[in-house]
Amino acid sequence: MLSKKNLLLVALVLSVCFLSIACPKRMSIGDIEANPGKFTNKDVAVAGVVKTSYGASIPIVNQSGGIYKIDDGTGSIWVITKRSVPSKDAQLGVKGKIQNGVNYNGKNYGLVLIEDDRKFKKN
Repeated sequence: MLSKKNLLLVALVLSVCFLSIACPKRMSIGDIEANPGKFTNKDVAVAGVVKTSYGASIPIVNQSGGIYKIDDGTGSIWVITKRSVPSKDAQLGVKGKIQNGVNYNGKNYGLVLIEDDRKFKKN
């Protein structure tokens, strides 16, 4: 019979395993651009610096969204968001799904990441 200590240890190890499976692996944008078919419709995480951003925020109806370009030194990719867009030169990590051939507001952006979550680098 397992002691309480061993049972707690097994539960902790299983929890860490399940959480690590759920988190997407951080990829370089250059790797994604080199083989976009491998990453299409898959969750990925990238980190870099915002180079350009276009967005809108309508406070009265609580609507926002836009598109921004993130660069990690190996390449750059457009990120589509339903949240407010980050400002230029912001350092952040983004998690989402890769899509190819995306049109947004009448412009074709080709390869994009559809944002699910983002975290800003703390200074």
